[in-house]
Amino acid sequence: MTAPVFVDTNVLIYAVDLGEPTKQRLADNWLKELWKSKTGRLSFQVLQEFYAKASRKGPSAVDDIRSEIRDLMAWDPVPVTARLLEQGWKIQDRYQLSFWDSLIIAAAQSASCRYLLTEDLQAGQDFDGLLVINPFLSDPASVTK
Repeated sequence: MTAPVFVDTNVLIYAVDLGEPTKQRLADNWLKELWKSKTGRLSFQVLQEFYAKASRKGPSAVDDIRSEIRDLMAWDPVPVTARLLEQGWKIQDRYQLSFWDSLIIAAAQSASCRYLLTEDLQAGQDFDGLLVINPFLSDPASVTK
């Protein structure tokens, strides 16, 4: 795998969700491959959402989630800037998506990603060269062919 892959929040959430063992295993497989290939990308929006959702499991989870986020900082998260916000609005208007999904797409595009891992958008959809992959329907080998 050589093309950058943008990871949406739901992949990170499922990677730590023991209540969904199948999705947890699949998300973990993707993340391991992205670490190995050094192709993982994300944004500060994703990290913020991940922290907000995953830390709800209680005080015992907070330290683990913070540690995971510190590790993910190695992926050089895309910050939300005025330019990214404007691009997100353009995507929102063009595709009639939620603002949050549009901002994810804008961040992935700004990070020069070829793929977006998410279950929140239609698998196979192409946003001007950014291809959506549902990580729970495809494995990492599907992007290395």
